[in-house]
Amino acid sequence: MIWQKSSYCGEGESCIHIAATPGTIHLTESSDPTGAILTTTPATFAALLTTLKKEPAPTTQTDNDDTPLRLRSADTVVTTTRHKWNAFVLGVQAGEFDHFARPLSKPSPTL
Repeated sequence: MIWQKSSYCGEGESCIHIAATPGTIHLTESSDPTGAILTTTPATFAALLTTLKKEPAPTTQTDNDDTPLRLRSADTVVTTTRHKWNAFVLGVQAGEFDHFARPLSKPSPTL
């Protein structure tokens, strides 16, 4: 998998990373010691993007906020911080993850 993080995440910083495989979107936190990976569908991820784009942009007041946040899906929990979540949301609002909400096309058979 090729992981992508928001351009709002500083160079060398751990952040929320997104990757895709056919029919599945994967979310993880690069510093999560459990290595937990949340999975969802492109449609559900698209709904998350739509919701986050309607929210006010995060402020710099929480830029260094290391308050833990837990992202949960069924039995999987990814732990991140408010600072890293805000970097992700700013990337969402800039359209950096829109391509993940579109289904991956399957490769054409070669003749």
